[in-house]
Amino acid sequence: MRYFIHLSYDGTRFHGWQIQPNGISVEGELERSLSTILREDTDIVGAGRTDAGVHARHMVAHFDSASPLTTDCSQLAYKLNRILPPDIVVHKIERVNDDMHARFSATSRTYHYYLCTERNAFNRHYTWLTHFNLDFTLMNEAAALLLEHDDFACFCKSHTDVKTTLCNVTEARWIQTSPTEWYFRIRANRFLRNMVRAVVGTLIEVGRNRMTLEDFRLVLESKKRTQAGESMPAHALFLEKIEY
Repeated sequence: MRYFIHLSYDGTRFHGWQIQPNGISVEGELERSLSTILREDTDIVGAGRTDAGVHARHMVAHFDSASPLTTDCSQLAYKLNRILPPDIVVHKIERVNDDMHARFSATSRTYHYYLCTERNAFNRHYTWLTHFNLDFTLMNEAAALLLEHDDFACFCKSHTDVKTTLCNVTEARWIQTSPTEWYFRIRANRFLRNMVRAVVGTLIEVGRNRMTLEDFRLVLESKKRTQAGESMPAHALFLEKIEY
């Protein structure tokens, strides 16, 4: 019997989602807590693998049980939240069809990258402060080019073992929320490792007028990571939503 866990977490102190041999991970904390409650070793499978320091407003993971749970899903969620660290919160657990898969059944994922143009005492841990005068109109024109391509090898972390660098990006744009705050929203069926932070870093180059729209197009066509901009800091990146 398969169950989905819907959760969120502050990734600040974690070495990413995936279990690490010498570091604390979200997956490890969740597996440990779930196994404690169910009184048996329980493996979980996440919808993705966020890097160290990246946050998630909505992550999904699944686990299997050989027999029906002795407690209902809402009670299990309650018990998990009692023993999980405070920077991980389970919002819902639900029974799903046995062929549903947290990772492979997902149809889209949405990420947000947060940016501010003035110092702010209250969001400094979750927003990247820029000291550059950025042209967001030009950055949005460049972001629109992402929807015209499907191979994003130029934004894939080097020496990553992936079978394909093809992704279907369906949304990519900068959104202003206040006179000094923006976020970049990108939605796709899948993402490559480090892809979003590399995309943002390259768009920043466009916004600083250090890269033209034609240069940005050539980066996409080059399929070479060395042609793209630097990877942005992890603390401002959020996995925002997963859809099935």
